[in-house]
Amino acid sequence: MVAKHNTWKSGVDLETLKYRSFVMKELRRFLSNRGVLEIDVPVVGRSSVTDPGVSSFDVSSEHFRGFLQTSPEYFMKRLLASGSGDIFSLGKAFRAEEEGPAHNPEFTLLEWYRINWDEHQLIEEVVDLVSVFTPSVNLLKISYGELFQQVLGLNPHNAELSELQSRAEEANFGSWSTGFRSGCLDVLFETFVRPNMPDGLVILFDYPACQRALAQLHSVDGQQVSRRFEVFLNNSELANGYFELNNFSDHQNRFNEDRCERHAMGKFLPEDDLLLLEAVKSGLPDCAGVAFGVDRLLLQLLGAARIDEIMPFSWVRC
Repeated sequence: MVAKHNTWKSGVDLETLKYRSFVMKELRRFLSNRGVLEIDVPVVGRSSVTDPGVSSFDVSSEHFRGFLQTSPEYFMKRLLASGSGDIFSLGKAFRAEEEGPAHNPEFTLLEWYRINWDEHQLIEEVVDLVSVFTPSVNLLKISYGELFQQVLGLNPHNAELSELQSRAEEANFGSWSTGFRSGCLDVLFETFVRPNMPDGLVILFDYPACQRALAQLHSVDGQQVSRRFEVFLNNSELANGYFELNNFSDHQNRFNEDRCERHAMGKFLPEDDLLLLEAVKSGLPDCAGVAFGVDRLLLQLLGAARIDEIMPFSWVRC
């Protein structure tokens, strides 16, 4: 915690401020030079996400009710369905209850979508982008299931829930208790798998079907898995991407499943984003998309221990 009498100051010096500006310019340059159009979307919307792992800020007043957006995803998908083509957004996103050395309630997010690309094509572009800043970084691309099995000796896709729960209890998380498969996998991954990942850039793909979020599913060796990937730099989560779900009824089903899980967790139950659903119904094109944490990238590039060291004004200074 920063001493109270210093909180009026920025958390970064001039050189860090300049480097942050340089990184933002390079991110824009990289995507613009590849023909991706920069767009801007609202940071306040009438709807919020249903993802059980994400909490949003309610900004209701006597005049209206809205939510700070946890990412630009829904607005960007409405643009994609409107015929925008490849697009990116570089701006602020907000998530409630996210504060810590690598978390801040307000953060900078780069999100982009590629029409008629699959997740592996987008993975290659993410690697190219990271290589702009760390050209000699070691790279490991491996499926979620293979890495999970190497570390824990369990197949995350078909192991019994009771077995996953038993192994998760070894983590001594205390309040983690959940009957949901996804929650057990998260505990096991964070406690055992992630600490065993090598330094450098690690790309995990083909996540368990229960962690599909808004990714499409496909079959690998007879097993249903989600076409989702995550990117880690020196064990820090950097990006999360999908081959995007674009089926209307599947979206409705996913939102309903999310609300059931949120209800069991005692969380706020958001309504469906009807405008997003209308966009999907009208024809969301085949595309891959990724959300990329700019502050997380800066943490690694500058070797900082806390987000307060790379962000002009983190929450402790607000």
